[in-house]
Amino acid sequence: MEDLYVSRRLTIPAAELQTTFARSGGPGGQNVNKVNSKVTLRWRIRDNSLMPEPWRQRVEGRFAGRINNEGELVLHSERYRSQPRNLEDCREKLRDLLLECQTAPRKRIATRPTKGSKLRRLDAKRQQSEKKRLRGRPFSD
Repeated sequence: MEDLYVSRRLTIPAAELQTTFARSGGPGGQNVNKVNSKVTLRWRIRDNSLMPEPWRQRVEGRFAGRINNEGELVLHSERYRSQPRNLEDCREKLRDLLLECQTAPRKRIATRPTKGSKLRRLDAKRQQSEKKRLRGRPFSD
């Protein structure tokens, strides 16, 4: 297996990625009972020195449910019938997860509503009120 290139800032050495294979419950017909095509990929993220600390903390916070007690990020794939395709799918998943948390989220800048948006909101409220008022029973003498 070759190193996993994530970005200019991070390339994960192949030695750090652990893979295990099992029988898949996915597609494959009778072949499912004979071939270990399901792939489980593990990467120790907690004691990793390759990744900048803020990036690692964002990944740990966002994907805490995928990290086990040993500090490993665990991914599974049984989408395809072949083991190599499932392995590549796991590597893609890992790359996508890491890239999703690479940059810190931008802080929201508080803004005020425009005068036009206020007028549109009040106009819509008036129209809704008028619609409901007209639904009432007419007065009878």
